[in-house]
Amino acid sequence: MLAALRIRSNDPELMDNFQGDAAALQRVLDDINNVNKILGGNAITVSMVARLMEQNPQEHYTIMDVGCADGTMLRAMADYCRKKAIKAAFIGIDLNTKALTLAKNASTDYPEIRYLEQDVLKLEQVDLNCDILTTTLMTHHFTDSQLEVLLAQFALLVNTGVVINDLHRSPTAFVLFKLFSLFFIRTETAKIDGLISIRKGFRKKDLARFAIQLPQMSHTIKWKWAFRYVWIMQPKRPISI
Repeated sequence: MLAALRIRSNDPELMDNFQGDAAALQRVLDDINNVNKILGGNAITVSMVARLMEQNPQEHYTIMDVGCADGTMLRAMADYCRKKAIKAAFIGIDLNTKALTLAKNASTDYPEIRYLEQDVLKLEQVDLNCDILTTTLMTHHFTDSQLEVLLAQFALLVNTGVVINDLHRSPTAFVLFKLFSLFFIRTETAKIDGLISIRKGFRKKDLARFAIQLPQMSHTIKWKWAFRYVWIMQPKRPISI
């Protein structure tokens, strides 16, 4: 099994076609959110968004989270902006109707967040331009050819930058997740999908190969604990004379 990690898997995850009710979906998402909280995954995205805002100060930001699920990441970013008195509006994009219902119910105290049900491979530039685009644990769900389409769309949509936070495909991560799930993950779906997700994750050379196809963007790819890559894409600016 560990030898198979040399190549990205295209195996489907249970969450790609989840058949349970909203309560069952919430239990799985709670597991995923708990993993992100314990291992610092959410903090990675928030800190990178904060850095982009510091480097590109403006009076108001529009921040879009693609594959937002129950909106946990959006609320974390909104909380950060509230704490720092930064004016921002947020858009959550997902195709899962049940997840979006959970997101809206959990975000009633966040009028700055709105949610849209839409296929992320068919994002419309006219309606969804934003300053910063984020996506966490979402890109690994797609095949390489689908990712080429998705990343090209991201480059068209953003004015300031894209923050991609996803898994490092690593034998060590695979083994450690098995141990971690024994103690911190309750649902069988999250346990199974966690291992599939690692097999569908990335190595740095994979991300660098995608980056080459977007020469209009500057790219920074860094490894973060626990077995994540954060990839920042920013539009290249004309040199002023």
